[in-house]
Amino acid sequence: MASQHSPSAQDLSSDLLAQVTTALEDFKAQDIHTIDVRGMSSLSDYIVIASGTSTRHLHAMAENLVSKLKQAGYQPLGVEGRKDSDWVLVDSDDVIVHLMLPQARDFYNLEKLWETPRVQG
Repeated sequence: MASQHSPSAQDLSSDLLAQVTTALEDFKAQDIHTIDVRGMSSLSDYIVIASGTSTRHLHAMAENLVSKLKQAGYQPLGVEGRKDSDWVLVDSDDVIVHLMLPQARDFYNLEKLWETPRVQG
C-alpha cells in the first residue's frame, strides 16, 4: 500500500510561486523579480515584482493571474489598485505580487527595500 503524504507548507508555497511566475510570463509581464522573504516577513513567503506596459496591461495581468490561480486551486485573498493605477497588488497569501508601470517601480524601488542586508545584533 502506497503511503499518502500531504504536501508541506513550503511545497505549496513553491508551487504557488511557480503558478504565479508562469501566469505572468504567459501574459508578457516584463522584468519579473522574485524576492524570498521567509524569515523577514510573517505576511508571505515570496514577493514577486513585475512590470507592465500600460495600466490596461497591469489590470489584464492581474485578472489573468487571479483566474489562473483559481484554476490551479488557489484562492487569492484580494486585488488592490484602481483601473487607472500604476500599481496593482495581488495578494495570494504566501506570494504577494506587485504589478507596476516602470516609472512607479523605479520610484518605489521595492527590490532595494526588501533586499537590504539584515543587520545582526
